Amino acid sequence: MLLEKMLQSQGFGSRKHCQQLIKTGAIAINEHIIRDVKHKVKLDDLTFSVYDDHFTYREKVYIALNKPADYECSHQATHHFSVFDLFDTALMNRGLQCVGRLDQDTTGLLLLTDDGQFLQALTHPKKHVAKVYRMQTADPVTEQQIQQLQHGVELRNESGRFAATDVIALAEHALQMTIHQGVYHQVKRMLAAVGNKVEKLHRQQIGALELADLEQGQWVYLTAAQVELAKTRMTI
Repeated sequence: MLLEKMLQSQGFGSRKHCQQLIKTGAIAINEHIIRDVKHKVKLDDLTFSVYDDHFTYREKVYIALNKPADYECSHQATHHFSVFDLFDTALMNRGLQCVGRLDQDTTGLLLLTDDGQFLQALTHPKKHVAKVYRMQTADPVTEQQIQQLQHGVELRNESGRFAATDVIALAEHALQMTIHQGVYHQVKRMLAAVGNKVEKLHRQQIGALELADLEQGQWVYLTAAQVELAKTRMTI
């Protein structure tokens, strides 16, 4: 692939801008500055630098973010920060999208990608990719509430019943459960349906992928194996 096309594919701007980066000596491969706009590169395990910042070529990007509270999963955030403010311009130029959404006050595992097929694989209603949530509740968690959540509850303006699996009381006011659908505000509405209220909500896991040991606001690229873990369908 031509160097200029590789740079463009990685989000470094228009073809003209990428050519200018090369001509001005901003691009280096193996510590050698490349000024030839027609230079060809092999993409396998390619690393390069732009103004001394180091990058690895990625055909597609798969990112795990520990989402902080008070961030919206929207490019056009209205009342809070946007999660996209946490990423550099090059990533944004690639068309980075959230794989599903978390409410602005919900923390935890949020995946982002520029791979439309991966996004579809995790968000299509028929895929039933499990998501594990932990929450703090307003009232003590009762055994009756746990049983109701496992047996399924009805949600207003939704058809069918919505059941959770692996419902575990972590403390008097703390609960963990796994859901396999993804309707609007599902966890909060399910807790309300059994007579309790979610005070704080945190997503710990998607598929078989658990949140890494990241500070809120930090993110990492996923490995190929981690991408597959995220797509794993858990038994309902």
